[in-house]
Amino acid sequence: MVRVGIGYDVHALVEGRRLVLGGVEIPHARGLEGHSDADALMHAICDAVLGAVGAGDIGQLFPNTDPRWKDVPSRVFLEEAARQVRARGGRILNVDATVLAQRPRLAPHVAAMRERIASALGVSPAQVGVKATTNEGLGFVGREEGIAAMAVAAVELPGEDAAPGGAA
Repeated sequence: MVRVGIGYDVHALVEGRRLVLGGVEIPHARGLEGHSDADALMHAICDAVLGAVGAGDIGQLFPNTDPRWKDVPSRVFLEEAARQVRARGGRILNVDATVLAQRPRLAPHVAAMRERIASALGVSPAQVGVKATTNEGLGFVGREEGIAAMAVAAVELPGEDAAPGGAA
């Protein structure tokens, strides 16, 4: 059985933080505000993978009120999402994501992002799609107030009875 999940995340751009997207530090004057490293791309993918197996979301597993997750690399969250899939006897087929950022230009970093995401998920970079787009100057992204990311994940599970407790 193939299951699909969707994820979305957004963080404000602020002074004094480094910008990390897809596990790659990107040179920029501002970074994303958040409890962890605020990697909106990895967070969206994490939610997509967790959603595909009915395992809640990143906030349930790693609440931003818990000091254990302060400044933690989002790779940790993505690795746990992949572990949740394997625990149900499943495998990640692919993920596809889009980052919405007016600036900086992300295209030069996409290959490295795909590599880091694939490594965290335990899949081939060929199974990871990452795209970047601007918001044509519109909205909070266009005004460079924040960066958003959205993702989908396809996961193959052995069947409805495969999940712990009989739920998929």
